[in-house]
Amino acid sequence: MVNGGQRCEKAGAEGRDENRSGAAPADGTGGIHMTNFMSIVQQIIGGFGTTMLIFFFTLLFSLPLGILFAVARMSKFTPLRMFMQLCISILRGTPLMLQLIVVFFMPFYVFGIKLSTGWRLYAALIGFSINYAAYFGEIFRAGIQSVPTGQREAAEVLGFTKTQTFWKIVFPQMVKRVIPPVTNEVITLVKDTSMAFAIAYAEMFTMAKQVAAQQSNIMPLFVAGLFYYIFNIVVAAGMGMVEKKLSYFE
Repeated sequence: MVNGGQRCEKAGAEGRDENRSGAAPADGTGGIHMTNFMSIVQQIIGGFGTTMLIFFFTLLFSLPLGILFAVARMSKFTPLRMFMQLCISILRGTPLMLQLIVVFFMPFYVFGIKLSTGWRLYAALIGFSINYAAYFGEIFRAGIQSVPTGQREAAEVLGFTKTQTFWKIVFPQMVKRVIPPVTNEVITLVKDTSMAFAIAYAEMFTMAKQVAAQQSNIMPLFVAGLFYYIFNIVVAAGMGMVEKKLSYFE
């Protein structure tokens, strides 16, 4: 009986040792999770390219268009000034999503043109560019008007034309002064690219929502948020370098 009890105690001790040594089951769940994470990243990267496309082309078109908006907004020709003021008010006062929908469907409802799949990208670029040009236009207008009038008068005394005065004296100072608010708008644009889903254009966040729906998992949305965050860090760092480079105007 004693020997039997000793054998039972020994077997129990060995069982407890095995439980301690095998506390973490080797079922490979960590590897599965990592594989799933990498799969999500690969699928979202496909949409990241379209997000970058919208972002860069919107800046390419909206920045120069914003200068035109600012010049028209300050025009001495009253009808042009009032018309531009009304346009900017509408663009800033209505949702970007609504503007994208209007741009996308306008060719069909106004001109009866059949819409193609490729038109979605062009509609997104037009809608984003016009909307952000309105914001940039007001920022540029404030920057131009912040340059002291005495500098324009001094340029006129030196024989500068109005065009030379604007591009050689006013414009460089305006650029330096508007970098911080422009940076805010550029960072907002990074996030606003997700609004392209309104016209069924598959950018990064749309891809993330599709993956999340397929997997019944919200992880793809957080991964997309991480992409936006990293992109914004890069944008902010780049704009900070530009601002530092232009600090010689101070």
